[in-house]
Amino acid sequence: MTAHDPRHASLGDRLEQIIADLDGEHLTLGAIIERIGSEGLLMLSMLLTVVFLIPVSIPGVSTVFGAALLLIGVSRLTRRPLWLPQRLRERRLPAEKLRNGLTRGLGWVRRLERVARPGRLAPLAEGRAIDTFNSLAFIFAALLLMAPFGFVPFSNTFPAVALLFYAIGMIQRDGGAILLGHLATIGTVIYFGVLIGGGGYALHTLWQRMSGG
Repeated sequence: MTAHDPRHASLGDRLEQIIADLDGEHLTLGAIIERIGSEGLLMLSMLLTVVFLIPVSIPGVSTVFGAALLLIGVSRLTRRPLWLPQRLRERRLPAEKLRNGLTRGLGWVRRLERVARPGRLAPLAEGRAIDTFNSLAFIFAALLLMAPFGFVPFSNTFPAVALLFYAIGMIQRDGGAILLGHLATIGTVIYFGVLIGGGGYALHTLWQRMSGG
């Protein structure tokens, strides 16, 4: 009986059921939100993050899902209902590619979920001040996800892992998972810094060579 009770299902199992319910030739963010229903914003965050955990390119997804994750963070920060522009809510996405990407990403959710321990490092997960800080960190990670580095390997994966850890930690009240989210965010900043610094150095070197020639 417990196995069929959604309250006792793992986060991965609940996401798998939501993905299985996504049907039709095209999907919209509004339709996805309707299927999430009472699961809430953090489950929606997990679903929107999953597709970035694997090396697959789905046209339009990065912009739509990244913006939605940013607005989810703002909603949590302001403690107001989620607001999405109609254009974002109704943007059509290729359902088949999206379902395949989400399904392939579920394996990562299950792996990351195994490290979650409800109640661990509680001071990092409970309290109004820390909740505000975590929401700001969530927003920052969403901004990193939207950074124009989609052509660079792992540029979406690192911030997506951070967002997924934040969502799991907030759902399970696990400060350890949230801490891992912070570490993943710091790692993303370092990675982007190396990309920008390396690119700037390469351009500078190229310019010097061209000028010298």
